Amino acid sequence: MTAGTPRCSTPLTRLTAVAALAVAGALVLTGCGDQTKKDDSGGSSASSSGSSPSTSTSAAPLFAKLPKKFQDAGVIKVGTDASYAPMEQTSNGKIIGIDPDLGAALSKQLGVKLEFSNGQFDGLITSLYTGRDDIVMSAMSDTKDRQQGLDDKGKKTGKGVDFVDYYMSGSSLLVQKGNPKKVTSLADLCGKSVAVQRGTIYEDAFKKQKTACGSKGLTIQSFDTDAEAQTRVKAGGAVADLNDTPVAAYIAQKSGNGNDFEVAGSPADAGPFGIALDKSNSQLRDVIQQAMNAIIADGTYAQVLAKWNAASGAIKTAAINGGS
Repeated sequence: MTAGTPRCSTPLTRLTAVAALAVAGALVLTGCGDQTKKDDSGGSSASSSGSSPSTSTSAAPLFAKLPKKFQDAGVIKVGTDASYAPMEQTSNGKIIGIDPDLGAALSKQLGVKLEFSNGQFDGLITSLYTGRDDIVMSAMSDTKDRQQGLDDKGKKTGKGVDFVDYYMSGSSLLVQKGNPKKVTSLADLCGKSVAVQRGTIYEDAFKKQKTACGSKGLTIQSFDTDAEAQTRVKAGGAVADLNDTPVAAYIAQKSGNGNDFEVAGSPADAGPFGIALDKSNSQLRDVIQQAMNAIIADGTYAQVLAKWNAASGAIKTAAINGGS
């Protein structure tokens, strides 16, 4: 994230811009943010694609429940913006991450291929209206505004979409490995010092907590980049940094081969990411919900999140339109 970049409002999810995150020279990550409150009416263009390894088969548990057009095609087209590791990113021209891995698991339940194509986040919902994509799986926040087709000013921009929720994201504390100060929530930071990128919603969250701490206080060290804030935490000069739940998990996994940081406590201001579908696709929506609950029940879902160190955002049941 860069200072001064527009930010989303809570729940803290995919941000409007996640700039290069460099953690002690061990990781460089470029991402693009959630536009949780942005107009989704922009265009979308595919630049690369990835797909699950599964092939179409009527023997899959939920194949018979799919709408016939997907049975015949053997493919469900998935729109994504592959710029938000670890949820989705590109590597050697292929889309990888939590979303593609979950897509591969869902395809085994559905008996059709989930084919991911890379586009711009602002145009993904429009791609559902036009039929370019059948579903969107891109760390997209399930919000009432999106369900109703409203922008952040309450203006109608489309007919709205339905969501199948699959992951909870919020703001998570990034602390030194071993969590030496034993902090698990913002309240635990009172009387301590934190590091954060200047001009972000995370700095705002720390300022709000400083007020809540009262006489105990909270020292906030603000830096131009998140990498500098992380370096401060790693060196022990601050107790914690704050970031999106999956981003914090990815940093903890990659920095120093997993030896520098860990994610502490549960996400604050959490809200669900959802698989988005046009409201006319209720049959497909319902069978995807069943498929998601099936991979939760059989343990595949947990295995995928564990692979990407993102278990802190796990859900127990895939709800429809559970966002607020």
